[in-house]
Amino acid sequence: MRIIFQYINRMFPKTVFRRLLIGWYEKHQRDLPWRRTGDPYRIWIAEIMLQQTRVAAVIPFYERFLERFPSVEKLARTPEEQVLAAWAGLGYYSRARNLHKAAKQIVERGGFPSTYDGIRSLAGVGDYTAAAIASIAFGLPYAVVDGNVIRVVSRLDNEAATRARIEARAQELLDPKRPSLFNQAMMELGATVCLPRDPLCLLCPVQSSCEARRRGTQNELPVRSGRKATKRLKRLLLVVEKGGRLLMGQASRPKGFWELPEAGQLPAAVLGSVAGEFRHSITHHDYRISVARAQVRGGPPGFTWIPLKKIDLHPVTTATRKALACLTEKESSRKA
Repeated sequence: MRIIFQYINRMFPKTVFRRLLIGWYEKHQRDLPWRRTGDPYRIWIAEIMLQQTRVAAVIPFYERFLERFPSVEKLARTPEEQVLAAWAGLGYYSRARNLHKAAKQIVERGGFPSTYDGIRSLAGVGDYTAAAIASIAFGLPYAVVDGNVIRVVSRLDNEAATRARIEARAQELLDPKRPSLFNQAMMELGATVCLPRDPLCLLCPVQSSCEARRRGTQNELPVRSGRKATKRLKRLLLVVEKGGRLLMGQASRPKGFWELPEAGQLPAAVLGSVAGEFRHSITHHDYRISVARAQVRGGPPGFTWIPLKKIDLHPVTTATRKALACLTEKESSRKA
C-alpha cells in the first residue's frame, strides 16, 4: 500500500498535495467569524483588518465593527471621523480611511465588484487582499500569498526564493476547482503548524511533500531580514478635566485623532502625582507612559475641551485610551 501511495505521490504530486491539505483543513480549521459567511462585504472587512494584525486581536473589533456598520451603504454614508472612532485600537489607520473610500466606490458602482481587477481597484486593496476576496467570496482561481504562505512554499521547495517566484509557485499549487478552501488551508497551515520557529512537522498533513523537512532545514527558511533595534522612550500624559470636559489636542499621527497633552506641551500646568504607568508599543518604539492629573488656567492654545460623554464619538489614540483606563483603574482601587 505504501509503495502504491509513493507512486501516486510521485506521478500526481499536486493532486495529492491538494487533497491532503484540504482534507486536513476541513477537519482542523479554527472557527473564525469570517469563515462563516460568503458575503464579500464581510470577507473584505476581515481581510483589511487582518493586514498586519493578529487574528485574536481582530475578532472582537470585527464583530463590533459589523454591528456598527452592517452594510457597505451604512459604512459609506458615515462621516470618516466616526469610522476612525470605530477603528480606534486596531492601528494602521490608513486602512480605515481607505476602507471608507472603498465603501463609497462600491456604492457608486452599484455593488461589490466580482472580478479580481474590480476588487484590486478598490482603495487600500493590494494583490494579496484582492486574491483573498476573489477566491474566498467568488471562487476565482487566484493564489493568496501572505507571510504564512511564503513560509510554507519556501519550506516545501527548500529555497529562499524571490517574492515573484513564490507567487508563481503558489499559483501552480493552487487547486483551481477549490481555490477558497485551498487558500484558506495554506494560510491556516502556516498559522498553526508551519510556524516561524520550531514548526510542528510531525502534525503537518503535507510533510511528505516538504523538501526542507526531508533535509532538516525547516528552521532556516524563509531567510529572515535583520530586525531594527527597538527604541525605549518615556512619556508623561496629563489628564486635565474641568466641568465634565477633557482637554485634548489633535495628534500628529495618526492624522485626525485626538490625544491627551504631554507635560512638555503644558509648561504652566499644575501637576498632581503620577497616578499610574503602562507600556505601549508602536513599530520599533517601546514607550513607558506615566499618567497624572493636572490643572490649567483657561484654554491653552492648540487644545480643545471635549465633553467626557462624547469622547467615544471621537477617534482617540490607543495611548490615550490606555491612559484613561489606567487612571480610572488606579483611582477606583484607591477608593475601594
